[in-house]
Amino acid sequence: MATQLETTETALHPTATVGSTMKAIVQEGTGSADALHLREVEKPPLDDDRVLIRVRAASVNALDWHMVHGGFLLTVISKLMRQKDYPIRGADVAGVVEAVGKDVTGIRPGDEVFGLGRGTFAEWSSSLERGLVRKPKELSFTQAAAVGVAATTALQGLRDHGHLVAGQRVLIHGAGGGVGTFAVQIAKALGAHVTAVTGPKNVDLVGTLGPDVLIDYGREDITKRKDRYDLVLDIAATRPIGKMRRLLVPNGQFVQVGASKSGWLAVFGRIIALVVRQRLFKQRVVMYIAKTNQADLTYLSELIVAGTVRPAIDRTYPLTEGVEAVRYLGTGQARAKVVITMG
Repeated sequence: MATQLETTETALHPTATVGSTMKAIVQEGTGSADALHLREVEKPPLDDDRVLIRVRAASVNALDWHMVHGGFLLTVISKLMRQKDYPIRGADVAGVVEAVGKDVTGIRPGDEVFGLGRGTFAEWSSSLERGLVRKPKELSFTQAAAVGVAATTALQGLRDHGHLVAGQRVLIHGAGGGVGTFAVQIAKALGAHVTAVTGPKNVDLVGTLGPDVLIDYGREDITKRKDRYDLVLDIAATRPIGKMRRLLVPNGQFVQVGASKSGWLAVFGRIIALVVRQRLFKQRVVMYIAKTNQADLTYLSELIVAGTVRPAIDRTYPLTEGVEAVRYLGTGQARAKVVITMG
C-alpha cells in the first residue's frame, strides 16, 4: 500500500535552492518501519566534491533495517562516532548524473552511473565521485542498483579479509540474501570450491548461482559436517562462532559479514565475542564494514558484463511503497535483493 505523501517543514538541506524539492523516504524516530514516511523535502545541495544524481533505482540493505530498528543504542553509537544525522535512508544507487561539483573530474552530467550514495531512497541523491562508476549498457538501472553495498561487501569479505584464492574451499553461511547471492558467484569467479548454505525457500535460487555443494540448513546441521574449509564466510550470524570455527582447516579464516536481526544486543554480543577470540585467544576471526572503493565497483561491473556474476532480485517496489520494501526485508522472507524504483 502506498504511503500518503506528506510535507515536512524541516529543511533537510538548508543550502538547497528554495522550492527545489523531491520525494524521499525519511526516518522519523526508531523501532519499526512505521518510523519511515514519504515526505516532500529539499533536494541535496551540490557540494564541490560531490555528484548530484537523478535516482532511477536504489536497493534496500540490512543496514537500512538496522538503522530503523536500532533505537537508543544505535543513536548513542552514532553520536560517539560523530556521524551526522541524515534522515533519508538508502545507500545503493543507480541513476543519471544531473550535475557535478567543481572538484569532480571523471564523471559528467548525463552519465549513467551506479554505486554508493547518500540518502538514495529519494528522487535525487548525492555521492562522492569515488563511490560511483559508469553503468554498462548490459545492466538495467534496477540491476545496477542491487550491486553496491552487497556485492562490495561480498568481494571484500572473500578476497581482502578471507584471503580466498583459487583452489581453496569456502563455506558461505547465509547464501540466499543480498550479500550471499553475490558471494557465491564471486567466490566461483575467484576459482574457489564453494559450499553454499541457505534456507529451504532459497535453495532453488542459490542453486542457479553455481555452488559446488548446496546445503539446506533445514535438513542438515552444518556444524556437524566432516568437511573442512579454508574460509567460512558467515553472513547469517545465527550459529555459535565456536561451532562454525570447527569447520575450518588449521589456520583457516572465519569472516563475519552480516548480523542477525534478533536485536542490537545480540549484534554487539557477537562483536564482543569476535574481539575476544581475536585479541585474547589469537584466533583467525574478523568482522568488518565494507569500504567504498571505485576499483572494486569497476571490477564487479566487469564480472557482470562478462556474465560471471549477475544481480539476483527478489522484488521491486515503487518509491511510494518504499516503506514496505524495508518492512519486507525485515521479515526474513526476502531472497537476494529488494529494489526501490523511481518509476
